[in-house]
Amino acid sequence: MANTKSAIKRIRQNERRRLRNRTVRSRVRTLIKAARAAEGPAAPPAILGAIRALDKAMSKGVLHANTASRKKSALARRLAAHR
Repeated sequence: MANTKSAIKRIRQNERRRLRNRTVRSRVRTLIKAARAAEGPAAPPAILGAIRALDKAMSKGVLHANTASRKKSALARRLAAHR
């Protein structure tokens, strides 16, 4: 167990960040799943929403930039197929 004030504070910060990151990551996964399942005219808005969520997660540091880019690329291919 941590025994310095700075280590105790770091533990509190890490826990807050872990919970926030988990929420963001879960939301991204849900939106990607919905975008992949969407059919017909509902598909483009769902795909664009998932791409937007990936960008936000990347800017917050929850996802690595290359991971977000890879997932965005796959979604963009689906979007192009619907247009």
